[in-house]
Amino acid sequence: MRKKGSHDPSGIVFTVLAAMSGMEREYIRDRIPEGHESARKRGKNIGSAGVTEEDMLSMALHLREQEMSLRDSAKRLVITTGSKKGQPLARHRHHDEKVATAASA
Repeated sequence: MRKKGSHDPSGIVFTVLAAMSGMEREYIRDRIPEGHESARKRGKNIGSAGVTEEDMLSMALHLREQEMSLRDSAKRLVITTGSKKGQPLARHRHHDEKVATAASA
């Protein structure tokens, strides 16, 4: 049983550590966009690979004409350059975005 006026020091420590953790999360959240911008300026690609080669784009369009789903056609497309060379393309919506932008303009 606690005596009147006594304090639990672990509660204060926990509160201070929780506040520091919140500040750290905010700091990281603020720095991530800055890091992405810095990487873009250096020519680094942020995110998944896009359809950048003409032959990959033509194959993607061919698979779409056959009404194959994006997921199934992405498994057939293979990245040919960069650090993910030889891996299947996760998705190729990059082309969809370009087509939609061009159509709306």
